[in-house]
Amino acid sequence: MSATVRIDQAKCIGSGQCVLAAPDVFDQSDDDGLGIVLVPHPPAELLPGVRDAVDRCPAQVVTLEE
Repeated sequence: MSATVRIDQAKCIGSGQCVLAAPDVFDQSDDDGLGIVLVPHPPAELLPGVRDAVDRCPAQVVTLEE
């Protein structure tokens, strides 16, 4: 079973903390600066960074389902 990463785009404030925590999984849109998920089902070796992104997000819009 793979993990699933999501960002609630409607509530994202574009702080970029997710990109700092896991740059292989997240990026920010050039148009509006909101966070985007590059790898919705990241491999196990990227999960520590994703968990850090979930913890860092000031808007609490990054979720990880494992």
